[in-house]
Amino acid sequence: MVKWFWQRSRPASGGLSLRARGDFGGATRVDFEELAPDIDTFLGQAAYLQLGFFETLSELIALTPELAQKESLSRAAGAALRKHEELVGVIRERGDDPTSLMLPFREPLDAFRRETHGVRPHETMLSVHITAGMLDDFYLALAASYGETGRRVARILRADDDRQAIVDIIGARIASDEQWRSLLALWGRRLVGDTLLIARAALRPGELRIADEAKVEPVFTELMAAHSRRMDAMGLAA
Repeated sequence: MVKWFWQRSRPASGGLSLRARGDFGGATRVDFEELAPDIDTFLGQAAYLQLGFFETLSELIALTPELAQKESLSRAAGAALRKHEELVGVIRERGDDPTSLMLPFREPLDAFRRETHGVRPHETMLSVHITAGMLDDFYLALAASYGETGRRVARILRADDDRQAIVDIIGARIASDEQWRSLLALWGRRLVGDTLLIARAALRPGELRIADEAKVEPVFTELMAAHSRRMDAMGLAA
C-alpha cells in the first residue's frame, strides 16, 4: 500500500526552516465504480477544489511584488477559475445548484488549504503546484465512473493549468539561493500525506475492505509516481 508520510523530517539547516504544524491520463484505468462517491459529491468537491486553487493563487498575486511574476500567477489563477466555472456549468446543466453541492465540502477543503499554506509565498506556490496536480490526477481517475458527465469533467481537468510559470518562479528562487532546494524538497514531502488524505476522503464513505484496498493501490501508486516526476522536474527530491 502507499507509504504515508506521517513522520516529519527535520527542518533544513541554515536561515530557512519550515513551520511546525499539527499527469495521470496515461495511467491504467481502475474500476472505481464501487468506491466512487455519488456524482453530486464528485462534482461538488471537484468544483470547490478549483475555486480554492484560484483563491490561493489570487492571494499569492497580492503578495508578489514583481510584475512579471504577478502576471504569471494571474494566468495560473485564471486557468483554475475557468475549470471551476466549467465544472459549475456541468452542475447547472444537470439541474442542480452549485452552491448547495459545494457547501458540504467548504469546511474540510478550506482546512486542507490552511494546512498546506506555507509561511513563505514560494512554499505556497509549491503547495498549489503539487496539491492541484495530485488532486486533478485523482479526479481524472474517478471521472471514469460517471459516464458522459465524467468524460466532460475529464476534458475540463485536462485543460492547460498554466502552472509552468510557478515552476519557473520556484526554479529561479532555488537558483538564487541553494538552501531553498532542501527547504522546498522537505515542504513538498510534507504536502503528500495531507493530499492523499483528501483523496481517500473523496471515496465512498466507510472503511475500505482489503479487496477495496487492492483496487485503490494502483491509483495511489500512480499519484505518487506523478508527484515524483513533478518534483524531479523542479530539481527537488520527492
